[in-house]
Amino acid sequence: MALRQNMSTADRVVRGVAGIWLLAMAAGATLGRRGTVAAITGITGLGLLSNSLTGHCGGNALLGIDTSSSES
Repeated sequence: MALRQNMSTADRVVRGVAGIWLLAMAAGATLGRRGTVAAITGITGLGLLSNSLTGHCGGNALLGIDTSSSES
């Protein structure tokens, strides 16, 4: 199954930055021995980075949102 790109470049950049930030927060939470917070932020960060790298968001697809068409 091919995933069709449904995110604009701006969406991808914002999600990429947020994903990296969340992974850094997860690393900090791990060092602070807060395992639950580390797991939740780490999983969320990886999800956002996955969206950013593939250009496809399952939530956008489910709701019929396609911001990639707004690019020139």
